[in-house]
Amino acid sequence: MAWLGWAMVVLIADQFTKVLILGYYQLGDSTPVTSFFNVVRVHNTGAAFSFLASAGGWQRWFFTGIGIAAAVLMVWLLKTHPGQKLFAFAIASLLGGAVGNVIDRVLYGYVVDFLDFHAKGWHFPAFNVADSAITVGAACLILDELLRVRRGR
Repeated sequence: MAWLGWAMVVLIADQFTKVLILGYYQLGDSTPVTSFFNVVRVHNTGAAFSFLASAGGWQRWFFTGIGIAAAVLMVWLLKTHPGQKLFAFAIASLLGGAVGNVIDRVLYGYVVDFLDFHAKGWHFPAFNVADSAITVGAACLILDELLRVRRGR
């Protein structure tokens, strides 16, 4: 199934970039690339924006379980809706990103983040390729639903 191929491309890109960061950066290292972007090494034990990062360790397996359950659901959605291109692209992007972050949680106990954007004292939390794919996938799901509602009128 082609959509599982896209999910695999996302997963491989995510894990490859994380292996590079783990190999070349120590925790807390940072390399300025532009005036608004750094490559860093950050460990996120929580969820998005470090939600529950200091919860004591139980969150590792909680978020791993949620990620696995979501992945099973997304594979089913891809099998049942392969012809809905935008929807399937969105789900495959979400799947690749979710599995990438689940792998981190299982292997390391945290998610490796390394993309760090900032401007004029404002700092966006560091993120990774998986997070980017999840964000793009979520935006495409919203767009797909808006287009579906519009067609239904």
